[in-house]
Amino acid sequence: MDKYKEHFWRNIRSKLEQWERAETITYEDVHRFFHNIAGTAAVIGMQDLGEKARRLLERLESEREQAWTPAALKEHVYELMHWYYDETYRDISPRFLLSNTVVEEAPLMLMIDDDPLFLMFMKEQMEKAGWQVATVAQPEKAVAQFYEVRPDCVVIDVHMNGTDGLTVLKELKGALGQQFVPTVIISGDHREEVRVQSYALGADDFMVKPFSVSEFLIRLHRLLERKKQLEEILLVDELTRLYNRKYLSEAYRQMENERERHGRPYCIALLDLDHFKQINDRYGHLVGDVVLREFASLLRDGTRPNDLAFRFGGEEFLLFLPKTQEQDAAEVIERLRSQFRSHPFSLGDEVFYCTFSCGIVEVNMGGMPIDEWLEQADAALYAAKDGGRDRTAVAGRTSGGQQRKTVKMAVVDDDVIVRTIVVDLLEHIARERKEQYEVQAFADGLSFVESSWHEDRSPCLVILDGVMPKMDGLEVLRRLRSRRDAARYRVIMLTMRQSEEDIARALQLGADDYITKPFKRLELEARVSRLLKRM
Repeated sequence: MDKYKEHFWRNIRSKLEQWERAETITYEDVHRFFHNIAGTAAVIGMQDLGEKARRLLERLESEREQAWTPAALKEHVYELMHWYYDETYRDISPRFLLSNTVVEEAPLMLMIDDDPLFLMFMKEQMEKAGWQVATVAQPEKAVAQFYEVRPDCVVIDVHMNGTDGLTVLKELKGALGQQFVPTVIISGDHREEVRVQSYALGADDFMVKPFSVSEFLIRLHRLLERKKQLEEILLVDELTRLYNRKYLSEAYRQMENERERHGRPYCIALLDLDHFKQINDRYGHLVGDVVLREFASLLRDGTRPNDLAFRFGGEEFLLFLPKTQEQDAAEVIERLRSQFRSHPFSLGDEVFYCTFSCGIVEVNMGGMPIDEWLEQADAALYAAKDGGRDRTAVAGRTSGGQQRKTVKMAVVDDDVIVRTIVVDLLEHIARERKEQYEVQAFADGLSFVESSWHEDRSPCLVILDGVMPKMDGLEVLRRLRSRRDAARYRVIMLTMRQSEEDIARALQLGADDYITKPFKRLELEARVSRLLKRM
């Protein structure tokens, strides 16, 4: 970019930063801004931008106001900034390019290695293959991360500082029980005893470093295909022995056929264990699995033979209650809640109790996909959670003030153009996902750390630049990960392509993902969508 264009964009950045701090902006100031762009851009070789600015100027003329707020201007400014970013970096190809739909369905790989540079390289190769990748550079957190992300495949390095990869493998296999999640051991040690011990502990494959990346990807692909084949055969969740989600569509079809034949409604109930993460954190994941299994037993034993129980995901369950109206369904759930609330669990001498919340929807008409009924049941479930937990809510009866917990999304970057683009992107993603959300931009790390905006108990996604004045992104990340409520935060680091050391440090500090500048918006959108799914 020549010096005239650099000066041109420097002036635009200065004006945008000034507007960010203003409560109102005069029409004359806005008009002058776009008029100058329209007049200058073509002269210095950016004809398309000049034409776009002229069109925006005409639109502003038709929407003349006495004063503007930054929020009212954002539609016009966003359009201009997106054009600039896309034109400036049009030749940059993303390392992987997946639509949101593909991201939701792509296999999730968990890679555990204390060498962040190796993690970075392998993450990029696996993402090119179309997979989602979660990385763990702190082996002691591997099991907790496994429970959080529920991967389709795990790759573990044998030799890590302070931790033996085979110990991690043993812990993971103990956590899996009868569930099949392929595990691959990689090692620079080719001794037979290491291979034998790996297989004896349950590894599904073993590869010696250095290895061919293409062979590594093919062998992982074969393991994923094997897992898929087993899942297609088995419609039962291996931990709880309830139906899994793969049977949901067929069960819905059967329920709809029965409703049409007999003309009687049925109910769908979504049940979610209260504070389940606290149980895992305090008593361990193995005890958490016991709670899940015994809750599943309660659902089997406490419902009718023709009722259908599913493990919907994590600590969330679903019931189909045929030929049942919402009042009767609520009575069934209240009985189950009472039974579960009084059921003791123990760890050593300590005894504890659990509760669950529930959302119910009555299915009394046809022609709707199951997702619409599940959305209503889910809204009722969130109303029960927001109402204090350990209670039942029925769709249609919930208060209008009871909504989903807000997801907060922060953009922390000292570049006003990047802030502008990413804020717009996050707002677009949230609208598509129909979430209750708040998006806030911060021009430096210190202002974010000192802000009370994210100090409530809401989950918070942070898009964090690595290099900033006052406090850099790595220090912000370190502070977030040292908080008692660190689990609330998901962090995507933004770094320059030449900053491998910063990326490595970010992974060691616990960043959930990273993306290098300049980036394609679709790549960032895919990564954000993946993390929001986990939140």
